[in-house]
Amino acid sequence: MAKRMIKPSTLLTPLPVCLITCPGKDSPPNVLTVAAVGICCFDPPMIGIAIRPNRHSHRLIAAAGELVVNIPSPDLVREVDLCGSLSGREVDKFGATGLTPLSATVVRAPLIQQCPINLECKVRQTLNLGTHDLFLAEVVAAHLNEECVDEAGNWKGELIRPLAYHLPSREYWSLGQRLASHGFSREAEKRQ
Repeated sequence: MAKRMIKPSTLLTPLPVCLITCPGKDSPPNVLTVAAVGICCFDPPMIGIAIRPNRHSHRLIAAAGELVVNIPSPDLVREVDLCGSLSGREVDKFGATGLTPLSATVVRAPLIQQCPINLECKVRQTLNLGTHDLFLAEVVAAHLNEECVDEAGNWKGELIRPLAYHLPSREYWSLGQRLASHGFSREAEKRQ
C-alpha cells in the first residue's frame, strides 16, 4: 500500500476523551474536555494532561495544584462536547450540562457522578511545551462505579465504555468490541 507524506503532526488516534474538573477560585468548579491525556508512570501513578495556558481551567488548576480526571461514557457525548465548547469564565458548566458534582475524598475538585471512572490528582510538575502546558499529576485516589466491578474485583470493561476522539476529523467515537486479552498471542507457546 502506498504512503503519502504529510506535514509532521500529532496524529495519534484514537485519543481518550476526559472531563477534567478543577476547583473554582472565585467561581463555581469548572469542567474542561481534554483529549491530550495519557499515562506517564505506573509507580507512582502519574497522568499527563496538556492544556493551553489561555484556558480558564489552566488558571484554576495552576492555582489549586489539583484536578480530577473523569472518564465519560458515550451517553455523555453531548455534555462532553458542551464542556469543550463553552468557557467556564462565562458559564457554570455543571449547571449548563446537568452533570452532577460529587465531593472528592482527597482533593477539592469535584468528581462527576455520571462518569464511571474518577481519578483524583495532585499536580507535581508543570512543563511548558509550546502551545500547551503539560500538567504532570499524581493519582492520589481513584473511584470506579460499583456495577463496573465483579465480586472478585475484576473490571467489567464492557460496562465502562470509554469515549475516544479522532483528532484529524475532530470526531467522537465509541470503542468497539473486545478483541483479545493481553498476552493472547503467546498462549500456544505456553501450552507446549
